[in-house]
Amino acid sequence: MCGIIGVSKHDEAAKVAFMGLYALQHRGEEAAGIASFDGKDIYITKNQGQVADAFDERSLASLKGYAAIGHSRYSTTGSSNIKNVQPFLAMHKGKPIAVAHNGNLTNTEELYLKLEEEGAIFQTTMDSEIFVHLLVRAKNGNLKDWMANALSQVEGAYSVVFLVGETIIGVRDPHGFRPLCLGKLNDGYILASESCALDLINAQFIRELEPGEMVVLQGDKLESHFLPTKGKARITQCIFENIYFARPDSNIFGDNVYEVRKRLGAQLAKEHPVKGADFVMAIPDSGNYAALGYAQELGIPLEVGMIRNHYIGRTFIQPSQFMRDFRVRVKLNPISAVLKGKKVIVVEDSIVRGTTSRSRIEVLRSAGAKEIHMRISCPPIKSPCFYGIDFPSKKELIASDHSVAQIAEFIKVDSLEYLSLKGMLDVMKSPGNTFCYACFTGEYPVKIPSNQSKYLLEGQKHINK
Repeated sequence: MCGIIGVSKHDEAAKVAFMGLYALQHRGEEAAGIASFDGKDIYITKNQGQVADAFDERSLASLKGYAAIGHSRYSTTGSSNIKNVQPFLAMHKGKPIAVAHNGNLTNTEELYLKLEEEGAIFQTTMDSEIFVHLLVRAKNGNLKDWMANALSQVEGAYSVVFLVGETIIGVRDPHGFRPLCLGKLNDGYILASESCALDLINAQFIRELEPGEMVVLQGDKLESHFLPTKGKARITQCIFENIYFARPDSNIFGDNVYEVRKRLGAQLAKEHPVKGADFVMAIPDSGNYAALGYAQELGIPLEVGMIRNHYIGRTFIQPSQFMRDFRVRVKLNPISAVLKGKKVIVVEDSIVRGTTSRSRIEVLRSAGAKEIHMRISCPPIKSPCFYGIDFPSKKELIASDHSVAQIAEFIKVDSLEYLSLKGMLDVMKSPGNTFCYACFTGEYPVKIPSNQSKYLLEGQKHINK
């Protein structure tokens, strides 16, 4: 998860990065940071909390310079504390190097041991710091070759932006797991996880970086290079970005996310219609677009059966039964007048542990729904993700050891059906073999970590290609 942005040649680079991070807030709400460079000094501000809380007018004003990178964090490796907030900054031979990373490296443990044996002292517990240690050990000289030398040693998923002096470098791993796009703003360039960030700052979308591509931005100049593994690695873009994670107004992997989710819903309707239903509804907001596609395909009314509260803060009240009930309803509240006595099709994008779905169904029942038929716009999630999506260990995934019928019984619906793997892949514009869908199949396209046993159950497999 996480959102990254890079801004070159702009008089207010940090403020542009701040606005871009606003658009990428959905990719990480845990912490945010920005590093900038003014030709002489590097400046950095990072704090825990959402983007609006991590910065204020004074901190943004202190981020001087015409080049900047930024990061919004959702921790998947590295504990949740201030030392792990990115960008990560180091100085080497008088030159600042800052890095902001989206994804997960899969050979972290091996690299940690190797680097520590060579004398590296790690300041954080996140895999992103490894990039900097590798860079300072690589041969200096040509910037392109220096960067490629370091990146050739890492495995796994990374879309990453570096700030090296006044130069910004953006790289997408050879498999293309995570998105990274390129835009133009005035005389400079922008790198961002998703195109929605470019829309907010009124930048022109140019294109997505290709898997294995490295772009070097120096002022108004742009160079494109490819890592030595380009063309040798199987392209495995994360299909869950399209199903759930990316914003619906973004264009990623050559497609529009909104349109993909509608197509997933339409395919789900073809595979698993419900006879005699009164209407279709979504669990907002993630199920909205698949529900729309489902309803349009079958010509069934689409209703709003739940209202989302967009003004939710944290509560520190102890978890009594009253407070547990409150937490269920604070985010989504049912509309009894719509639901009472109705046979309802509820469309959701996914089920992970099953506990949230169960609580939502209980709320719909209490509001008077007569029948609830749940439809999921992806296959059952059976295996953890090692490439940057925060799926827990296999034992916490309800579909890993429960049948569809057992899950339906647990969440207390009248029927439950998932979109088939073939149906999901068929609606993608890119060929199905250009995606990673290991969370559904357990067949990993890239070598997974050596400490995999704590995440997997017996019989798990991976494909090392």
